[in-house]
Amino acid sequence: MNISVFGIGLMGKPIAERLLEANYSVTVYNRTISKAQELQSLGAKIAQTPLEAIQTAEILILMLTDAKAIQEVILSPETADQLQNRTIIQMGTIAPDESRSIQEAVEKHGGQYLEAPVLGSIPQAKDGTLLVMVGSKYSLFEDFKLILQQFGSKPEYIGEVGTASALKLALNQLIAALTSSFVLSLGLIEQQGVDVDKFMKILRESALYAPTFDKKLSRMQQRNFENPNFPTKHLLKDVNLFLNQGEANGLNTEVLQAVCHVVERTIELGLSDKDYSALFSAINTDKS
Repeated sequence: MNISVFGIGLMGKPIAERLLEANYSVTVYNRTISKAQELQSLGAKIAQTPLEAIQTAEILILMLTDAKAIQEVILSPETADQLQNRTIIQMGTIAPDESRSIQEAVEKHGGQYLEAPVLGSIPQAKDGTLLVMVGSKYSLFEDFKLILQQFGSKPEYIGEVGTASALKLALNQLIAALTSSFVLSLGLIEQQGVDVDKFMKILRESALYAPTFDKKLSRMQQRNFENPNFPTKHLLKDVNLFLNQGEANGLNTEVLQAVCHVVERTIELGLSDKDYSALFSAINTDKS
């Protein structure tokens, strides 16, 4: 079985590595070819163009930045007609309506489509413990479960295309909201001279605790936002996707709009490519 992976970034690279370790025949494509070359030594073939990657595989796994990039890569005038009898597994974070639109276009050109966004970051991608959420026809979920299990042992079927995308946006909204709230509390603790260890001890014993607080605490205390698992710019993209979808669904998004301003301020501080724990710098301006 031949698989092409599109988008060899923070998550695309370990996903391709997992497939190679499972002895799949893997072709990789990335706009910046040099980012994909490291995988060549592991047995991957390097495609010079999207067309080449599509023509050499029956299954196309997409870990691309956004819906616009997906359109440009697999639904261009040059590539769309090559999708017949191909299965597209879309693993990036996009809006539900965008996913449904891509499904319609893929099926129009004779292909089949699953959305399979994941929760987790680079360590989970490397060891195959991502939480995989699938939106598709149930028969497709069953047909491709074995491949999805390379990334997470228990892929979860959510429903038709669009439902998994909605769930992923809901979860990523929580990343932004929880991190912002924790940063605000931590800032007050530090500036009022409260022992951080005592703060965390009480927090961990309460119903308010979320494990992400401990995962990001040392970064915030050390002001070290290098080597991100999830950059701030990607968080802003997902927050905006949720805002657009939430407003379209009639939700009051005022709270998230305030969080969005914090993320935007973080990027204005030059922290776009840093770990999203850099939100600390936007809220605690005299401590960044």
